Amino acid sequence: MLIAKLKQKISSPFVRNVGWLGGGELLNRIFRLGTTVVLARQLSPHDYGLAAIVLTINEFTSVFTLGHGIGGKIIQADEKDVEEISNTAYWINWIVGVSLFIIQCIAAFPLAFFYKNNQLILPICIVATEYLMWPFFAIQMARIERENRLKVSAIANSTQSFFANIASITLALLGMKMWAIVLPAVLTVPVWIVIARKHHSWRPSGSFSLKRWQEIVHFGKNVIAVEFLDKLRANIDYLLVGMFIGINELGIYYFAFNAGLGISLNIINVLTWPLFPHLCTARGNLEQLKSKYFTSLKTIALVVIPMVLLQSSLSPFYVPIVFGQKWVIAIPILILICLSAIPRPFSNAATMLLLAVDKADINLKWSLIFTVIFAMSLMVGLQGGILAVAAAVFISHAVAMPIFSIWATKYVIRTQSSLAK
Repeated sequence: MLIAKLKQKISSPFVRNVGWLGGGELLNRIFRLGTTVVLARQLSPHDYGLAAIVLTINEFTSVFTLGHGIGGKIIQADEKDVEEISNTAYWINWIVGVSLFIIQCIAAFPLAFFYKNNQLILPICIVATEYLMWPFFAIQMARIERENRLKVSAIANSTQSFFANIASITLALLGMKMWAIVLPAVLTVPVWIVIARKHHSWRPSGSFSLKRWQEIVHFGKNVIAVEFLDKLRANIDYLLVGMFIGINELGIYYFAFNAGLGISLNIINVLTWPLFPHLCTARGNLEQLKSKYFTSLKTIALVVIPMVLLQSSLSPFYVPIVFGQKWVIAIPILILICLSAIPRPFSNAATMLLLAVDKADINLKWSLIFTVIFAMSLMVGLQGGILAVAAAVFISHAVAMPIFSIWATKYVIRTQSSLAK
């Protein structure tokens, strides 16, 4: 009986997808560890600070590529509508990609003036070229996810990570400073293009068309708004620290985030990425939906909690040995930020559950509420320096996210149960 149950769990599409993504992420972590060590020893806090600003600006702009909104619609759409929606989404991606490239390049000049550093202009423009490459593979990847073939996503992610890390190490050793962090992400986007187009035969059919674009935008608007607020929360502390405390301090804070939370967030993404298509397959059956959801939560808990606690407890030992003595100052920040990872995947899972039952508007409301809470916490933390900012990040996540996760789960079960009667 026990063996049969174990086989059943292993054969679950969610567990298989987590396995592929997890294996890919393990490779990424191995590659990334070597890169992080080299960057930490070759770059200064100032270099890290400049790179943080460039990448943060790009993160904000990337929300408006409509990637997850369009991808989510393709994943959720009825089979008879997928081809038409895919074609329209392809042309929307081109319109948006070109527009965002131009907007970000123009915005680079006032941003450089604001931060009083003209070194920011060129890298902000170069990372914007990513938007011109997105249309070449975005629809194929969405359809691959729809088909639950996340093995392909794992291969693409691992391959890109390998080449990006090799590029980062090479550029750092050549003395390229912040470019060692900024350039590789752009240079390796073609990896996704090649793999996506190789593993999915879809190509745009017919001429330019925006048929049913309102349907795509209507679905995507809440998803995009939620993602923007997520990106705002993920990056607003960088902007505020760089603005009010200093670029060197931002470099220390950014290092702590990447050496600590960066590892945890990648694992969390692996666990929550396959959850949406997994839940969508059971959206018409409450018992199946509950079973898939709660089983997924157990899997998440068994992986995330021990991993985060182990990493946090060992950081005072491995940071000076692996990264160098100059980063010892970042250890208390790293611990607090790392611990803030524990409630995140459960909140992510709750948002996926709401999205699967067409309650994206609730996700938007929650995201707005939490963004306000988070921003207020940061403003208080800024008064005490970067350690206080890290404490604000930890406390806001540890208090607010569990409340939302529990409420959202009960809400979906209650409302879906009522509909089933």
